[in-house]
Amino acid sequence: MQTTFTGATVYLPDQVAETCVTIHDGRIAEIGGPVQGEEIDARGLILAPALIDVHGDAFERQLMPRPGVYFPMEAAVIDTDRQLAANGIATAYHAVTLGWEPGLRDMNRGRDLIRALQSLAPRLTVENRVQLRWETFAFDAVPVIEEALNGPLLPSIAFNDHTSMTMRAFDVAIQDRGFELSPDFSVASLRDDRMKARTAKHAQRSGLSDEDYVALLSRIWERRSEVPAVIGRVAGMGQRLGAPMLSHDDTRAETRAWFRGIGATVAEFPMVMEAAQAAKDHGDPIIFGAPNAARGGSHIGSLAAGDMVEAGLCDVLASDYFYPSMLAAVARLDAERRADRLRLWSLVSDGPARAMNLPDRGRIAVGARADLVLVDWPAGQSPAILGTWVAGRMAYRGTPHGAPAVTPKVRLPA
Repeated sequence: MQTTFTGATVYLPDQVAETCVTIHDGRIAEIGGPVQGEEIDARGLILAPALIDVHGDAFERQLMPRPGVYFPMEAAVIDTDRQLAANGIATAYHAVTLGWEPGLRDMNRGRDLIRALQSLAPRLTVENRVQLRWETFAFDAVPVIEEALNGPLLPSIAFNDHTSMTMRAFDVAIQDRGFELSPDFSVASLRDDRMKARTAKHAQRSGLSDEDYVALLSRIWERRSEVPAVIGRVAGMGQRLGAPMLSHDDTRAETRAWFRGIGATVAEFPMVMEAAQAAKDHGDPIIFGAPNAARGGSHIGSLAAGDMVEAGLCDVLASDYFYPSMLAAVARLDAERRADRLRLWSLVSDGPARAMNLPDRGRIAVGARADLVLVDWPAGQSPAILGTWVAGRMAYRGTPHGAPAVTPKVRLPA
């Protein structure tokens, strides 16, 4: 069955135009041709490439809606999928933490979530992929990474080191810390009472007392000399299968260079200008959080995503912890005139597709996968998703209370 969208303002790769777009067999078949098959009247709406989220962990609120209260995983996954569709996200990389902490971010819970996403795939409306958000001190997670890499949808690998971040000297801000694998990395004392205060939130999340959490951290920190070799092993696995690989929260050009050297060519949430500029200078895609852009700055005092977009130092905006933030970020940056509308939309579509090596989507072009959104965006108001199509299949359609119901027209051959 063919479907033609008519009357929409269409975001093409190089221009905004009012034209027809026809989809067939999950692909964009024609732009500007006659109506074929079902007609969707999109007058007054925007037709744009669907969103691609390279890093989102908002699903954790479905898994644990209140601290220490876990919800059935299948129900959480299905609800998360519907949230994605309603927010125009056709491809999502769930940032599944594989860590050494017990509790919500335990490696075994992450493995179970990955398996649930795979088993539920036929019932889900969008393409649910995984970002293996690996804490590099979690050596026991390597078999889980290997299993996921050989799954039906290739995941990405993000190298996280919140262990060293936690262990930095007390007088060093997280943005000022050095390269974590350097012998000169400044380390705090685990015997200092300030360590309990620093780790209190982590202890609560993991279900441990402050004392037990610090004791566990002490045992994990003893692995530090082994970390580079294990990172190399995981990076080798990723390279062999062509998985996109990212370094997380870089604070030094040295950090970015080291991870680039092992094949992690994407910079995720660089925290200071030095790291962002180092990525830009070497052509590494740069990811910032959409909540940062939507709110007007980082909540932890790192680089402001809006400034980075304006400076040409941001290629991708990710939902991070709030799925609606992607569309909200585009709207705010558009209102602030940080860049033209097409460039801003590319931050949530073509940019993510390029960073994740997904050449079949992220743009409206003949032959591309028909991942599309219909957007209602009245002048001076917030945009809203009215429809999401994934590979030509309708994943979500909403009709506002104040709008007449739209009945698709079907044109049969004469």
